[in-house]
This record gives sequence, C-alpha cells and structure tokens, in this order.
Amino acid sequence: MIISVTAISDQNVLAQIKQAIGGLSWRDGRETAGAVARKVKQNEQAITHEGAGKHLRDQLTPLISENVVVKAAARPRRISAPMISRTADGGHYGAHVDNAMMGAANARIRSDISFTLFLSDPAEYEGGELVIHAAGLTQSIKGRAGELILYPSTSIHEVRPVTSGARIVSVGWIESMIRDPAQREMLFDLENLRANLRQKLPHGSPELLTVDKTVSNLIRMWGQP
Repeated sequence: MIISVTAISDQNVLAQIKQAIGGLSWRDGRETAGAVARKVKQNEQAITHEGAGKHLRDQLTPLISENVVVKAAARPRRISAPMISRTADGGHYGAHVDNAMMGAANARIRSDISFTLFLSDPAEYEGGELVIHAAGLTQSIKGRAGELILYPSTSIHEVRPVTSGARIVSVGWIESMIRDPAQREMLFDLENLRANLRQKLPHGSPELLTVDKTVSNLIRMWGQP
C-alpha cells in the first residue's frame, strides 16, 4: 500500500522549515547507509544530533507521528527519528531495499513502512523522482512540499538523479503494531468507513458501535503491543 498524506499544509510552517534548512550542516549520505546501499547512494545527510539539525528534526517528528492519516494507515508502534537528505548535482540513490532492522540499541526498530516527506517544491529541482517497484508495478512520485509518502519497506525503490537544483526530503521508518500489510490495509479501510459514517450517523448509532467493536477486536487479534 502506497499512500500520499498531507503532513504540512500550513505555508508559514513550510516557510519556517525552508529557512531552517539553510542553517543545516551536511555530511556524506553514505555514512548512514548499509553495506549494499552505500554502493548506490550519492547524497548528503543533515547532522541532526545537535544545533539547527536537531531543532528541525524535533519540529518534523510530531508532524509525522501525530498525523491522523499516518496513525490510521501505519498503526505505528515505533517511528525512527526522521533524517534529512539533500540530493543535488547529479546525486541519486540507486535501486535498493531498506534494511530489515534500522537504528541501534534501544532505538532499533523493524522497518515495516518507509516514509519520505518532501520539503522542497518540485519546481525547485529537475529529476529526483522517488520510484517504487512493487508487484510488477513501478510508481514514480515527485511530491509537493509538505507531502508525505508511505510505502512498504519491503519494496525495491530508488531516487532518480537530480539534474538541477536540490531535492530536500525527510526520510525514516515505521515499525507497525500490525505486522501484516494486508491487515493494516483492512483496518485503514475500516477507519475511512468509520470517518464517513460519523458524518452521516448520530453518535452511538448501532452501525457506528458495530464498526467501533470490529476495529477494536481486530486490533486485539492482530496487534503487537
């Protein structure tokens, strides 16, 4: 399941983020890649453990983790701290699969869902499409600033070369409390149905109570606390 989410709609917030990006310090992106991915990765990664990078990371984290669509679609158990990447001057990230386990020590999570939050407008750079290969289908995405893409970490994906300008995104991973992607999709469908019914039916109606009961019982059946 590949989902587009509006994570940042406030233009003032986007303007603040773009201003903050100008104060970031960068390092070679290969330093954060696994042994295989390192061979096909050519970008830069912001330093986010201190200073301006930490401040921006802390600003982005709740915009992702508290988003209602992210919660409904991903059922997060844990979310990695978002990284910030810059790709320019022919940089790219060749076809690869994310590591099954990301992070270290207590921050180590299973990568069920990957996310890319676009921070630069598509008009600001050429190329740089996020390409996801799944089930014989190839999807090419060049999101608007503030758009978050959720996609399976199990899929082969890549970032096409940026031929002009700079592509700035925030990336990370989600470990879901619902491990099976088909089960997550069913729960997401039910959440959308519930949201629709709430607009049409009174609170406490038998139909809404039945959907509430079904969602809760499926989470009990499938969930990992």
